[in-house]
Amino acid sequence: MNGLAADARRLTFSRAARGFADGLVSVLLASYLQRLGFSAVEIGAIVTATLIGSAALTLGVGLLGHHLPGRSILLAASTLMVATGIAFAAVTSFWPLLVVAFVGTVNPSAGDVTLFLPTEQTILTEAVAAPERTRSFAFYNLAGTLAGAVGALAAGLPALLARFAGFDLAVAERFGFLLYAAFGILTAWTYRGLSISADVRGQERAPPLAKSRKVVLQLAALFSLDSFGGGFVVQALLALYLFKRFGLSIASAGAIFFAAGLMAAFSQFMSVRLAARFGHVRTMVYTHLPSNIFLILAGLSPTLPLALLFILLRMALSSMDVPARQAYVMEMVPREERAAAASVTNVPRSLAAAVSPVLAGWLLDHSSFGWPLLCAGILKALYDLLLFWHFAHRKPAEQ
Repeated sequence: MNGLAADARRLTFSRAARGFADGLVSVLLASYLQRLGFSAVEIGAIVTATLIGSAALTLGVGLLGHHLPGRSILLAASTLMVATGIAFAAVTSFWPLLVVAFVGTVNPSAGDVTLFLPTEQTILTEAVAAPERTRSFAFYNLAGTLAGAVGALAAGLPALLARFAGFDLAVAERFGFLLYAAFGILTAWTYRGLSISADVRGQERAPPLAKSRKVVLQLAALFSLDSFGGGFVVQALLALYLFKRFGLSIASAGAIFFAAGLMAAFSQFMSVRLAARFGHVRTMVYTHLPSNIFLILAGLSPTLPLALLFILLRMALSSMDVPARQAYVMEMVPREERAAAASVTNVPRSLAAAVSPVLAGWLLDHSSFGWPLLCAGILKALYDLLLFWHFAHRKPAEQ
């Protein structure tokens, strides 16, 4: 058991390391490409390529890599991470960078939808006993979230380096991608220390989702509805709404979102006790549904203080379902199908969330009223009700 506990700690550390690297390059990416002379359309194409490529790789690893040792997959992914960082630092032409963006591991978003995800979640599930899984996923997510925030702050270091050391700013930002590659080496070193239990997947030969296809597809559809609603209120669009509706300053918005992010990150630990008492699905619904009601109320609020109150209340509850959701998915499927289940339930969520921001932007362009918040709250509340209806009485396979 000591080896399994050590595996859980290593995976949490690797999640933090990747979170820092992702947070760093997600902020640097657009600035660096702009300094290389790329147009907004070209930058958008590269960002889109990273999202589509990451989704394809993640789905492929989950569905086709089920018979490969998990540790070997993670080491290969770390190698690709190193190569991606070096390529972004060395290549300055559009078409080669577009290819690198598609096949590489750069993550321009706050969420973790990369080829590391299905394998890490599978091994983490194997590394801890069932009663401790929700707690382990809470620590795993918290490490990635906090490290990502620190990485985003570190994106300002190249500007300081350029100012005090006399570097060209584009050259200084290029060092950020080399640092990203260095973190790929760090994650590889971490994965090398995983115990032999991390290679359990290599002993399985069953086709992916042979037994759990129906339940996984149902969960994927419901999670996609939730993410489609969430896309209406991604942080950038929520800030834009506060700017347009109430004239909130950028400095004030930054402080509010920092506090909200801390509340969301640490609130995940409340789901551990709730899941133990009420079960995973009830924990997800009982915390998520009130947060969506607060979101609707924020959209209807006529004053800034009232809107901010409901937004902060919403953020205090909105992430409490995450560890319970991850643990529930892993426990609803046989162990040999967990990597595929992680991919199939996470990748569609990411793609669905990429659609609604365009609609939210159109709504904000035509009105300063909180239509995006209302749409998000209603869609996400509908997800909660459908999830409860379909899964509240269905216990995980292990039970």
